[in-house]
Amino acid sequence: MRERLCFNFRPLEVDLRQTSSKLFLLAAFAVFCLTQHVAAQNPSAALASLPDADALIYISPQRILNEAAPRVMTPAEVTKMRASFAEIKQAAGIDPATVEYLVIAVRFNKPAGDLSFVAPDVMIVAGGDFSSDSLLSLGQLYLQDKARVEKYGSKDITVLKIDPLVAEAEKNPILKPYVEIGAVPLTANSLAIGNLRYLKSAIDAAQGNGRISTATLESLFRDPNVLMAASGAPLASFAKSFGLLGLENTSRESRCDTRFGNFYTAITMTGTNFSLRGAMNADNPDTAKIINNLLAGLMKQGISAVPDKNAQTILQGLKMSARENEIVWEADIPEKVVADYLKSSPPAPPASSTPVKTTKPAPKRPVTRKRTKKS
Repeated sequence: MRERLCFNFRPLEVDLRQTSSKLFLLAAFAVFCLTQHVAAQNPSAALASLPDADALIYISPQRILNEAAPRVMTPAEVTKMRASFAEIKQAAGIDPATVEYLVIAVRFNKPAGDLSFVAPDVMIVAGGDFSSDSLLSLGQLYLQDKARVEKYGSKDITVLKIDPLVAEAEKNPILKPYVEIGAVPLTANSLAIGNLRYLKSAIDAAQGNGRISTATLESLFRDPNVLMAASGAPLASFAKSFGLLGLENTSRESRCDTRFGNFYTAITMTGTNFSLRGAMNADNPDTAKIINNLLAGLMKQGISAVPDKNAQTILQGLKMSARENEIVWEADIPEKVVADYLKSSPPAPPASSTPVKTTKPAPKRPVTRKRTKKS
């Protein structure tokens, strides 16, 4: 009897093991899919490995071209746009409609030891459904001997000298950081272009050193579903650039610990509207009300001076208010208003290859007066 029980129990034990393994694999797959979905919904995860920045501009070409543009364009215009994207992909290996994000980062620097002003670092980072190595190889093939390759860490930076700036940089040393511009693949599907100092910081950040702060990304992505957004700290950047925090080789205790001027603005889509949201820190409620009243008066005069009626309609939908320590602006603009504004914009005149002929006016005959005899 015992043998029969053991014999009958073994298949059941095997079935349970197989079932539990399948359930484990299914759960792991579900978690992986959920993680991928959350990462796609939260763009800050893709930017978490960038270097520190004082100002950021984020653009989502993928959402703008695939979701927003068809709402304000005619079907014929959309078809033409997608056909041009197909040509670009065939030529360069990248479809603009699959670029997930485009980020412009600006980092201000402390003055040099000789008290000279140091220009800010600027970098553009693009990421999406493309091969950064292939795209950079294509660029190197096009530039040929005009570009050189500089090794930094485990990355190869393609460096291009901007000849028009070489002579200007000798007259104005502030331009020296921009004489050479580099490009480097940060990951398999992200590419960075900028001045060399910032690119090297980006390579270090990708390895975990000097990464962008969580607070900066939280300020930029108050709403993760943005089409485009911008944020920055102008007063803190001024303090850093002009020595209030010390020099590049020395530090000074800050006496300007305020968030005054820190701003955020973003454009999203809500239903059939394009929504604009933004805020600026004013330090305290009284200052917020003073600045809000000043800006409100200037806006009324500015809107009336705009000649385009559709542009006036868009600007009139912008509402500003003082809320606690912030000045908040918001607007919900119907997509039809945006479409009408784009249609009313005059197209650029086509460039004519044949010179315009000018005809000279025929010379006038001199008028002769008849002499009259005096009586």
